[in-house]
Amino acid sequence: MRDEEGQTVRVEFVGAEHQPVVVVDNFFPRPEQLIADAEALNFEVMGEFYPGIRARAPQSYFSEVEAVLARVLREFFGQRGPLASRALYSLVTTPSEQLTLAQRIPHIDGLQAGSLAVLHYLSHEDFGGTAFYRHRSSGFETVDASRHARYLDMLSADFAAHGEPAPAYIQGDTPIFEQIARRESVFNRALIYRSSLLHCGSVPNDVELPADVRTGRLTVASFLTAH
Repeated sequence: MRDEEGQTVRVEFVGAEHQPVVVVDNFFPRPEQLIADAEALNFEVMGEFYPGIRARAPQSYFSEVEAVLARVLREFFGQRGPLASRALYSLVTTPSEQLTLAQRIPHIDGLQAGSLAVLHYLSHEDFGGTAFYRHRSSGFETVDASRHARYLDMLSADFAAHGEPAPAYIQGDTPIFEQIARRESVFNRALIYRSSLLHCGSVPNDVELPADVRTGRLTVASFLTAH
C-alpha cells in the first residue's frame, strides 16, 4: 500500500513458519533531523549483546510514526497499539575479530508474547541489511518462552558437534543456521517483525565501521509490547 506522502508498506512472509516481516519505506517524515539530533547524544555500550554503541532516542520519536505503526500492528500482527515502547539509536562499531560468540550468531530480541521489533535504517551508505534464520537442529525460526530452554540446549550441542563459529559477522548459511530471508538496508526504511524471530545484521566483514552518526551504520532499534 502507498499513501499520499510516498510511504509504502508491504508485508513479506518468511520461512516455513510464515512469519510476517513488514517493510515500510519513507518511514519517518524527517529522517535527516533524526541524524542531526543523534549528533548531540552520548553513545555508549549498552549490555553485552549489541556489537556497538547506543543512545536513547526521545519518546517523541514514536509520535511521528504512531499512525503507520498502529496500522501495521492491526493489519499484519492482529494487535492493538503498543503498551510499552523504547527506541535506541544504534551504531555497529565492533570489528569482526572482536565479536563475542553471541554476536556471531542470529539472536532474538525478546521472549514475551506480543513483542515486536522495529529496525529503522538511517545510513546513506550500505553497511548491510538484516537477515533471518532457521536453526537447523530444531527447525525453529522463532524462539519464544516455550522453546527457549530447548533451543539453548540444542545450540550448545551444535557448538560441541561443529565448533563455535570463527569471529565474524554471519553471512548466509552455516552448519548451524540456514538463512531464510534477507532484506536490504535502504535509507529511511523500517523493518517490523516479531521479537522472537531469529535474525542478525548482515554486516560486511571487510569494511570500516565508524563510530559516527553521519558515516557509520546508524539505525534506530525500537521494541514494542502490544496486545
